[in-house]
Amino acid sequence: MEAYTAFAEVYDAFMDNIPYEDWAGYVQGLLREYGIDDGLVLELGCGTGSLTELLASMGYDMIGVDCSEDMLQAAIEKRGQSGHDILYLLQDMREFELYGTVRAAVCVCDSLNYITDYEDLVQVLGLVNNYLDPAGVFIFDLNTEYKYRELLGDRTIAESREESSFIWENEYDPETRTNEYDLTLFVREEGELFRRYEETHFQRAYGVEEIKDALLEAGMEFVAAYDAFTREPVREDSERIYVIARERGKALQQGACEA
Repeated sequence: MEAYTAFAEVYDAFMDNIPYEDWAGYVQGLLREYGIDDGLVLELGCGTGSLTELLASMGYDMIGVDCSEDMLQAAIEKRGQSGHDILYLLQDMREFELYGTVRAAVCVCDSLNYITDYEDLVQVLGLVNNYLDPAGVFIFDLNTEYKYRELLGDRTIAESREESSFIWENEYDPETRTNEYDLTLFVREEGELFRRYEETHFQRAYGVEEIKDALLEAGMEFVAAYDAFTREPVREDSERIYVIARERGKALQQGACEA
């Protein structure tokens, strides 16, 4: 899980092609479908807080969790500029703790793909279920096996800018369904001096049926899976999917106690 250290410094610069406003609008639309127009919302793997800030501007009370101190530092700087009352927690999503429950949780930008062990995935989902209000929803996205196998696997991506450059080498293992990213960064420090950094990232592909099984084991209810940014079913060539799950158990427990 150790990643986004040196990369955190230039993450936003290299992610400026991501239409975060559109992503936030899509997530907001899904939340509203389940009656969540406001209230406390958790974002797992919040990174530098780009989506967190947008959801906060839409009226949600945000909590952001991330395991990278460097990424959270960037998020905190954005919070200082925006003035939004966002709580950021430096925690591993496999072990996160909150002070109470939330109306909804979100996890985007393929953060859950970083959970490469199935049992760890079940653990994350179980924690989310524990911290959701009765019938609360969890909305998350995932890169698909199609994307790793056909679009990323064995490809090298490079980009050069005035202040930084990167080389991103991909290798996909179809047996483990794991994609390894070897990332080399060159960040300008002063004058013509660039410092080199290296990071290795791992992501795993999960199929929809596997996600359904993990949700069931975690005690959650699978609601729907969509081809990303649509309300259409997942296709064989979907590159990213969105999954909606619902908390299950608290309402039943309350009913049993009242009876």
